[in-house]
Amino acid sequence: MQTVNIELDTGTLRLAIEPGHIPIRRLLGFAARISSKRKFLLVSKVLGKHYPVTPKMMSWSYRGLARLVLKSGIGAASLWLGMAETATGLGYGVFEAACHEGLQNALFIQTTRYHLDNIERLEFEEAHSHATDFFLYYPEQPKCRQQFLSASELVLIDDEISTGKTFLRLIKAYQQVNPNLRKVFIVSLVNFAHPDDRQTLEVESGVEVGWICFRQGVLCFEDSQNAAIDSISVNVSGNGACKKHLLAWPGRLGMTAPVCFENDVLEQLAVFLSYDKVQGTPLKPILVLGTGECNAPAYLLGRLLEGNGFKVKVQSTTRSPIHKGNDIALVCQFEDNYDDGIANFIYNLEPDDYQEIIVCHETPLNISLTERLYTWHAISARIEFKSTDSNHAKLHFFRP
Repeated sequence: MQTVNIELDTGTLRLAIEPGHIPIRRLLGFAARISSKRKFLLVSKVLGKHYPVTPKMMSWSYRGLARLVLKSGIGAASLWLGMAETATGLGYGVFEAACHEGLQNALFIQTTRYHLDNIERLEFEEAHSHATDFFLYYPEQPKCRQQFLSASELVLIDDEISTGKTFLRLIKAYQQVNPNLRKVFIVSLVNFAHPDDRQTLEVESGVEVGWICFRQGVLCFEDSQNAAIDSISVNVSGNGACKKHLLAWPGRLGMTAPVCFENDVLEQLAVFLSYDKVQGTPLKPILVLGTGECNAPAYLLGRLLEGNGFKVKVQSTTRSPIHKGNDIALVCQFEDNYDDGIANFIYNLEPDDYQEIIVCHETPLNISLTERLYTWHAISARIEFKSTDSNHAKLHFFRP
């Protein structure tokens, strides 16, 4: 066992890590969370959420996890779930990679914290989270809905697992509508669930469970009772209004195929790029910034740019409040772009490090987004799908 002790301003995090091929510091950094429920954060260095990451590194992680699932054996009709908010991009990426590796007849959905009126859903809680309520909506398309209600195998994807209790709540809620469930794959970049918690999940779910990750072990946290941090309160709960008119990303209602951008995306974007095209690609990288639960489009655009010779980093905003320190060097706070009036954050962002910042979003431009675009002299890239059941997407670019 490898032992790692991390001193945080909220306490001491101790990890006992089983042997593995990937250095743990290549996968993870660490930080203190501003939360009374869990006061530490595993800061992924491959996720593209709280830390800027190259699309190449993200693709590597997606492909690696997808291959491990497929190697374990997946049935004829499976349901793949990405967990909001942090792992929605990871969930989509693993699903897409699996499709490219030969996966067929699979359905991908992500959980969400947003309300959509008049659509059936499962509700469950992530008790340790900064925002506990999660929804899993039934797909609206009849074929997808049928697969949702009858899949024999469930692939649950999250960035990290500490106890597995959220997954157990989700599995039990799902079993109420689908008694045909026979096997669950629990997929994560790292897994620190205690053996007792794993056994509890396996016994109480009553189905076969496969655990898939890059590195695993156990963790414990000694709370330092830091009153200055513990007294901070951040509103992370939405207003409960229906957000359907703001949401374009189809992952919340079911996807059966990877997303395809229109062929002229780069030509349209080139008009807004500020580097000297005669001299070639810029020396500094381009940052493609996703927003909240809609971070997969930022990865897709970033991958396309990287594949055409650009240096690119991908990251996403989040509603998760994190204390500055350790692997969180910079904190930028602003209002969310989903009309909830709550704080959103971007971490470790130094605008001068980038030639361009492209904000990839699904909502219409509003005051919050426009202010960020002006502040960073950034480019807006709003994603639009041709129809609710289409995987063909268009990006609309704009620089104020």
